Amino acid sequence: MIERLKNSWELVKASGRVLQADTELLLFPVFSGIALILVTVTFILPLALGGLFTGRGGGLAVGGYAIFLLFYFVQYTVIIFFNSALVGAALIRLRGGDPTVGDGISIALKNLSSILGYALIAASVGLILKVIRDKAGFIGKILAAAGGIAWSLATYLVVPVLVARGVGPIDAVKESTSILKRTWGEQIAGVVGIGFVFGLGTLIYSLVAIPLVVIEAVLGAPLAVIILTAGLVVLGYILLATVSSALKGVYSAALYQFATTGEAAMFDRKLLAGAFRSKG
Repeated sequence: MIERLKNSWELVKASGRVLQADTELLLFPVFSGIALILVTVTFILPLALGGLFTGRGGGLAVGGYAIFLLFYFVQYTVIIFFNSALVGAALIRLRGGDPTVGDGISIALKNLSSILGYALIAASVGLILKVIRDKAGFIGKILAAAGGIAWSLATYLVVPVLVARGVGPIDAVKESTSILKRTWGEQIAGVVGIGFVFGLGTLIYSLVAIPLVVIEAVLGAPLAVIILTAGLVVLGYILLATVSSALKGVYSAALYQFATTGEAAMFDRKLLAGAFRSKG
């Protein structure tokens, strides 16, 4: 297990080198974030009017769940579209090419129908998990959390499959699940590794940045200085989130490339040979 973690961390670092070689890949999480803000703002009023969609028991009625399904669908479409662009561009680099932002967008547009289909599936799963959380109390929350984790792991490679093979969303989910059975150790450890590194980085950053703003306010610094510092702190959080999101996309592309070909540009072949073995 320790060796798996070590190999996975090396894969994460190699993914970071891909991101360093193509820093324009960071634009895709930025585009996604901006689009998600617009989507959220658009749905604030419908979601806030929960009283109009409340059933007798206090839970959401059919109309309320319909609003949430539409919200989830649009949200997932945005996320999957830009993640597809990121993964598509990363695959070009992993195959020895030199991708551009336009290449990534073009790949996402080419697979738009599959992206919409997968977004609808993901939105439906999200709504089902919400219903379980809302209707089954404490046990429902546990079941929904466990179901969400299982779904995330099983579908972690859906986007690479979609953009690399051009298959439909159902076939992509099946293949992603199949690859998970062969690479589960690396997949889980790699995702956890990225989350741990950026989680720790965010914690350290918070312990330094937030007290700085508080100290400025306590010492009576000019309001303009406090606002500027707070703005820089927020910008730092955005940067951390952007890099983390981009690195996860590159890692998923790398994992798919390894699992299907056994090699990729900018990665050590011995590392790949040791990291991907079929179970049993």
